[in-house]
Amino acid sequence: MLAYLFWHRPRDGADATRYEEAQRGFHSKLEAESACFRLGKLPFDSRPGYEDWYLVDDWGGLGRLNEAAVDAVRRPAHDQAAAEAGAGWGGVYSLVRGPVEIPAGTEWHPKPRLVPTETFLADLPETTIWRRELVLGPAPEFCVAVPGAAEREPVWP
Repeated sequence: MLAYLFWHRPRDGADATRYEEAQRGFHSKLEAESACFRLGKLPFDSRPGYEDWYLVDDWGGLGRLNEAAVDAVRRPAHDQAAAEAGAGWGGVYSLVRGPVEIPAGTEWHPKPRLVPTETFLADLPETTIWRRELVLGPAPEFCVAVPGAAEREPVWP
């Protein structure tokens, strides 16, 4: 199981209500489990932004999601959301343990250098863990599901 995460901010001067409406419009067209959260601060930056989650079964599913996002059915909703967007960053995460679901709350953890992954994981809470697989920006290495831990509000669903 993989999760594509996309962190983003609206372009300067964009209306926040219109930006969030565009996000909801895009997510509603997808045929994948997805969510969009408004964040008080990004996990790698002190400024606010948004965090999108897209769950897919495997790397092939990631390719299908990428194609579907801009196909003829979804292109208008995608382009409306993209027109309001400013900066964006992404990462691909694999499920290490726990249920296949988008976490209600998160904490982000870097693994210290020279600490074996198994040791690091054993020291984390017994909860759902996602691990970064593909770096597409300043994405943190591990996501720990902790309800209510992050300052975030659902935009979609």
